[in-house]
Amino acid sequence: MANYYSDHPEIGFAKEYDYAPVDLGDAIENYKQILDITGDVAANIIEPNSESVDLEGPHLENGRMIYASKTYENLDATRKAGLWGVSMPRRYGGLNLPNAVFSMLSEMISAADAGFQNIWSLQSCIDTLYEFGSEEQRQKYIPRVCAGEGMSMDLTEPDAGSDLQRVMLKATFDEKENCWRLNGVKRFITNGDSDIHLVLARSEEGTKDGRGLSMFIYDKRQGGVDVRHIEHKLGIHGSPTCELTYKNAKVELCGSTRLGLIKYVMALMNGARLGIAAQSVGVEQEAYNEGLAYAKERQQFNDKIINFPSRMKAKLDAGRSLLYETACYVDIYKCLEDIERDRKLTPEEKQELKKYQRLADAFTPLAKGMNSEYANQNAYDAISIHGGSGFIMEYKSQRLFRDARIFSIYEGTTQLQVVAAIRYITNGTMLNNIKDMLAGLEVSDSLKNLKARVEKLVPVYEEALNKVKALENQDAQDFLARRLYDMTAELVMSLLILRDATKAPELFEKSANVYVRMAEEDVLGKSAYIKAFQVEDLASFKAAEPSDNEE
Repeated sequence: MANYYSDHPEIGFAKEYDYAPVDLGDAIENYKQILDITGDVAANIIEPNSESVDLEGPHLENGRMIYASKTYENLDATRKAGLWGVSMPRRYGGLNLPNAVFSMLSEMISAADAGFQNIWSLQSCIDTLYEFGSEEQRQKYIPRVCAGEGMSMDLTEPDAGSDLQRVMLKATFDEKENCWRLNGVKRFITNGDSDIHLVLARSEEGTKDGRGLSMFIYDKRQGGVDVRHIEHKLGIHGSPTCELTYKNAKVELCGSTRLGLIKYVMALMNGARLGIAAQSVGVEQEAYNEGLAYAKERQQFNDKIINFPSRMKAKLDAGRSLLYETACYVDIYKCLEDIERDRKLTPEEKQELKKYQRLADAFTPLAKGMNSEYANQNAYDAISIHGGSGFIMEYKSQRLFRDARIFSIYEGTTQLQVVAAIRYITNGTMLNNIKDMLAGLEVSDSLKNLKARVEKLVPVYEEALNKVKALENQDAQDFLARRLYDMTAELVMSLLILRDATKAPELFEKSANVYVRMAEEDVLGKSAYIKAFQVEDLASFKAAEPSDNEE
């Protein structure tokens, strides 16, 4: 019987970290059991349902969203398997699993059906309520999510997409009922008719920026919110994307007023972006699987195309390693934050908390941006491997291609990931991290040549970084930021895949050989472009753009 965990030993490849549980062996066995259960559910229930869900999709009835029929089977299966409340403490009924394991579970469910992964993984919104809500709110809402109730984060509005400072959903305090009320519209809300919503709304009358926004908890049981429209999308058809109307809806304030965007949404988005990175890796894996299976049979020019070189597996392995590394950084700092709830941290622990929080903030946009791009590339390549058949709707590769396209758009486009990451690149955080990783990396004899290649790239990268900083021109720095971002991520992933290949050459050595050479090509090319760049060149690019009065 198929199993999305045991069939892919790369997922189960274990790395030991200093923050591991005291009884590491017992913890790992527990993680493996949950991973195995999830792999079974993903392979034998969610994946077989995926085509039907894609064809049917959700629909609207009397202001309520109705899932595709097979989506209800998926929800029932994951609830019976106990796969909800994954990250929550056991005292609330959760599984108390680290983010690294959550990412693995999320990846497998996405490989089975990326649309359903959206519904299931939005349970991670509860992390924000756990972190910033009151104990009364934790007791009230967390057990419900652990029992399988769904969540959504209601951020976007018709006139406020990525620029959330423009959110205008109105929050007013009802003195008579001693509660807050919401009025207005939200748009592009994933799983928008969920049981529990985290809602960004304007609580400070007369404000127009992020300082007037607060976070609220809406319970569907209270009523007051209707689904006005369900979007008809290119892909992820099983994931309902809703337009919502709030009509005097009763809500609870989460945390403090005025911190909704500048503090709570940032935490919410970082978790969501890590979830999209896992979703992307799942589709990278499935696209590779589809391409590999077809390539073993298809023959061109008297040679099976399985013998032609491919970068799909290298991108998958390197991207997965970046995902897991980022999740581990998140686990370390969140573990220290939990300890801080019970006692004061030592000075050393405070330094460690700041270090890993900074690393998580720096790595998250790399993991999300690079993996979402790799998912698109692998899905594209899967269609190419299939040739004309890949363009036929009966083959899964076309659905993977449609599903993957949104990954580099929602929860912040790739360009927004560049914006989020660039300060850690230009202030030297990532350069120092790369140098530390390189200094501490011991590789097997067969990989020493690859490590030497990466070593030679670091000063080339550093020279390009210094050139961009020396330009002292914001437009030029913005123009070149994507190149620095790509180079940074590729160097990091090269070092991670070399580390993995040393520990498990049977799984990763081939990918390390392909990926390092791919990164070498890209870093050298981009650094040469930056080295030759002059600020005056920007005028040429602007001149090439059509003016406002041109068709």
